[in-house]
Amino acid sequence: MAEGASDRHSPLHTPVVATVTGDGKASQRIMVLRAIDQGHRRMRFHTDFRGSKVAEIRHGGTVSVLGYHPEAKVQLRLSGTATVQSAGPEADAAWQKASLYGQRCYLADPAPGSPVDAPTSGLDRAIQGVKPTPEQVRPARANFAILLVEVQTIEWLYLAHQGHRRALFNWDEAASRWDGSWLVP
Repeated sequence: MAEGASDRHSPLHTPVVATVTGDGKASQRIMVLRAIDQGHRRMRFHTDFRGSKVAEIRHGGTVSVLGYHPEAKVQLRLSGTATVQSAGPEADAAWQKASLYGQRCYLADPAPGSPVDAPTSGLDRAIQGVKPTPEQVRPARANFAILLVEVQTIEWLYLAHQGHRRALFNWDEAASRWDGSWLVP
């Protein structure tokens, strides 16, 4: 997954992130993996603070992340708890590191998921298809947030013609270590 955070051409750069809605339904979406902090078992994604997934996980909701690397023939299923930060040093640093094009995404109006009468990006016509200026994207900062997933379980699956292999790793908080076991694929 670290490769996915640092290489935008990696198939692990855009994993599926799943949450649970307020009425108990699974909700999945592709998200760009922005950073991995192995020491804290954390993954970072960027999101619009106004989006439905933020309400679903704002205060430590359960999240599942699914990535697949076809060349390595490895599937990774990670699960844990997530938090959202729209303010503070980490969110500010992530905003500063984002490109102007990336920052522009958070100018959508109305908010993501809002019903509309016709297909739209939600962006003002004046900034569609052009590189915005720092002044143009400044209002978007209010809509920007980071999604932090603290990984507690990793399931690894290797697909092989001669026979698949599967392992499960659980974080043991008391011992501060990963405990692993083999599973039948």
